[in-house]
Amino acid sequence: MSDASLEARTALTEADRARIAELLAEWQMLSDLSFADLILWVPKRKDYQSWPDGYIAIAHIRPTTAATVFTHDVIGDELAWGQNPRVDQALSTGEIVRDTEPEQVGELLIKEETVPVVFEGRTIAVISRHRDAEQMRSRSRLELNYREIAHDIYRMVAEGTFPIQNSIYRAESAPRVGDGLIRLDKSGVVTYASPNARSAINRAGWDQELENHNLGDVIESLSRAEGQPTEESWRAIVSGKSVRREEFENERGIFDILVMPLIQGSTGIGTIVLLHNVTELRRRDRALLTKDATIREIHHRVKNNLQTVSALLRLQSRRVDDPNAVAALGEAVRRVASIAIVHETLSTSTTETVAFDDVFTRIVTNAVELSPRPIKVNVDGSFGTFDPLVATPLSLVITELIHNALEHGLADVGDELRVRVERDGQRCTVVVSDNGVGLPADFDWETSSNLGLQIVKTLTENELKGSISLARNADLTEAVLTF
Repeated sequence: MSDASLEARTALTEADRARIAELLAEWQMLSDLSFADLILWVPKRKDYQSWPDGYIAIAHIRPTTAATVFTHDVIGDELAWGQNPRVDQALSTGEIVRDTEPEQVGELLIKEETVPVVFEGRTIAVISRHRDAEQMRSRSRLELNYREIAHDIYRMVAEGTFPIQNSIYRAESAPRVGDGLIRLDKSGVVTYASPNARSAINRAGWDQELENHNLGDVIESLSRAEGQPTEESWRAIVSGKSVRREEFENERGIFDILVMPLIQGSTGIGTIVLLHNVTELRRRDRALLTKDATIREIHHRVKNNLQTVSALLRLQSRRVDDPNAVAALGEAVRRVASIAIVHETLSTSTTETVAFDDVFTRIVTNAVELSPRPIKVNVDGSFGTFDPLVATPLSLVITELIHNALEHGLADVGDELRVRVERDGQRCTVVVSDNGVGLPADFDWETSSNLGLQIVKTLTENELKGSISLARNADLTEAVLTF
């Protein structure tokens, strides 16, 4: 539901909406610990002095630890005042409504509990929890611990101390309940560890039971075994004095750890630690970084090799007396340099695409610097980014078009070279035009012996899968490249 709609139909302030957003960031954890569907109801009223006439459901989450009890989405549903006494009672008293009798809903016997969401001394919303009563009859040790932790957190919600203020971490990527959960008493000793949490700690090198050990000491011992220095002791990190998110690593594994204190009033009563084994994920990330660095190094070496080829060709041209041979070698140097520019761009890029505007600027700069006379260059539009498979042939095509205009089209001081770029989604059009002497009257693309133009035509059709045309329009000669 939009902020504008909430503002029009509820008394929520901007601070209230921010608080609700913080709560919804922890939404999945609350649902998973409760084994319950959660619905967030916001009272419909114009201000906090007015009594509400009902509620709007603005959020709904299903647990990953149990089957949902709702087959339909309830967001946007409304309740009239008096339609659900438990929601009314939680709002009116500011107390959690528990121990209610289950009710038959379709084929399921559903138990509902309600929790007031308190912020700055006001109840701004109500959470309703919905669980299958049949599944509650056989409670495993895991379920008992999860529900006890859930009760502690819901009490914090009703006291206005959860979500914990000034706790900045990326909730969307944080460890989940199902990844692994460890419950600590107020001294940091493990009172319960889920099977996934025990497996993760065992993988890191701990070969004993976790319970009745101080978790900070356990992690410290695993760090010391690898000779790994730490800026802060793990005993302090998992002490539960504040919300913390840290990463532990030794040669056996890498773990994303989220520490969340449990508070009653203003007193700490324990801590929960969510633990996610991210060993394979981090190793894949590092492998990708290594691969990216290797690819950039390859592009750098290709660029160096191409520059070496250019230097050899220039040396060769100085030993040749035939003007035609010198011109041919010069054109080869120019073409190799264009390809080298693309590889140089890729060698410094952090992405797999080429920022072609930088390449184009260098191509134009090189061409103008080689021109024996001053040329005015006018550029309109931008290329954006291209895949290297497009950037390399495109750089050659544009190099040839610009060089062709400089060599055969422009002859007088004051001549102008214009380049216009139009890009629309996957389609790109490049127009290179000059106000020079124009095309010969008998020009025929198919029979032209100009090597540069033949390169342009071949690369455009075969590599760019596009089309190219040359024409004289008014006082301009235009080459129109579309791909």
